[in-house]
Amino acid sequence: MLAGDTIMALSSGALPSGVAVIRLSGPRVREAFLYLAGELPVPRTMALRRIGADTQLDQGLVVWFPGPHSFTGEDCAEFHVHGSPAGVKAILRSLNTFGIRLAGPGEFTRRAFENGKLDLIAVEGLGDLLSAETEKQRQQALARYDGRLTERVETWRDVLLDLRAEIEARLDFSDEGDVTEELPSSFVDELANLKNSLVEALASINSGRIVREGVRVALAGAPNAGKSSLINALSKSDIAIVSDEAGTTRDVREVPLDIGGQLFILLDLAGLRETDSRAEAEGIRRAERAIQDADILLWLEAPDTEVALQPATNATVVRIGTKSDLGPTGSYDLQISTATGFGLDALVDRLRAIGENLVGGEPSLVSHERDRLGLEQAVSAVDEAVLYHSNWELAAEALRHASLALERMIGRVDAEQVLDRLFVSFCIGK
Repeated sequence: MLAGDTIMALSSGALPSGVAVIRLSGPRVREAFLYLAGELPVPRTMALRRIGADTQLDQGLVVWFPGPHSFTGEDCAEFHVHGSPAGVKAILRSLNTFGIRLAGPGEFTRRAFENGKLDLIAVEGLGDLLSAETEKQRQQALARYDGRLTERVETWRDVLLDLRAEIEARLDFSDEGDVTEELPSSFVDELANLKNSLVEALASINSGRIVREGVRVALAGAPNAGKSSLINALSKSDIAIVSDEAGTTRDVREVPLDIGGQLFILLDLAGLRETDSRAEAEGIRRAERAIQDADILLWLEAPDTEVALQPATNATVVRIGTKSDLGPTGSYDLQISTATGFGLDALVDRLRAIGENLVGGEPSLVSHERDRLGLEQAVSAVDEAVLYHSNWELAAEALRHASLALERMIGRVDAEQVLDRLFVSFCIGK
């Protein structure tokens, strides 16, 4: 990205389409707008215009967003035209004569960040919002984008600034009459309250991660226990190969499923057994690792297969008797038949209930690995301040480190270390 460039992009997706939206941002937007669409309309108000200078290229609605009151903080404009590949190309070629170049992925949002319109937490929330597939993901991402997590971080930071001021006043102005020699009696209590608040937020990161990435549900058991058939039944498609031959599944297959607005990732795993096949053994190793990382383990046993040894896991385990249409089975949490559909609704209800328990009520705003690192660093620094509160120099330095950890979360320091990686996942024109 080059500072001072004017950029453009088709923001509305692939052509042809009913409507195409061309976005512009930068110092030459006004000049290009006047040339192609005539006089500037009232800011942030659509106007119907002929698009083109000497030759009409199209007709559509245009909007003018003067900086700094725009998404990027620069002069911006949008042309809402017909979604014709030829028409859009002609408009882009005409804009290119002004030296306006095509934007890269996330470049509009990056300019919004660099011009102070968004902080890094809001940028991540916007990225999550663009990729949200379920209702809970939408709620979480929108709340993050709207600044609710930023407000909490700012509150913590304000507390730290007040505590630092108490110490630094005694370091710098100890000879002044209105500065007491001892810290206020509430100083340690305020540090403890701050730490409790940070720890509480940190404890919610797993539920936030589950909303953002999905509840990982491992379907495991012996070969031919019905794992692939259950995957197909729940997803209502023939995604997994179903065969009487043991060992047909040799890799971890992920199938997304929306249950009650929550994303579930169903993991179809290799059957667990002793084998001489190196390929199947690798599939079993991957299955065992997936079971360790799962949030829910559906342990499947069928009346016509041998029973495998269930691996140890911290996941919530639901024992399921499959192929109930073949005859009586043992004692299980649920019994199902993919052939008749028996028990499938009850299984979906059980998954929904477990998912709600894992996520809690309102989706947690703390959901990124960056959040975890920032909060852990802040908690560690506050612990040091408590430990060294009688040594003012060390306590002040610890509180400064806690403030820096929170400022990194917002993106006020060290932002360049994450920006390039972050914007790679953004779509062109956003």
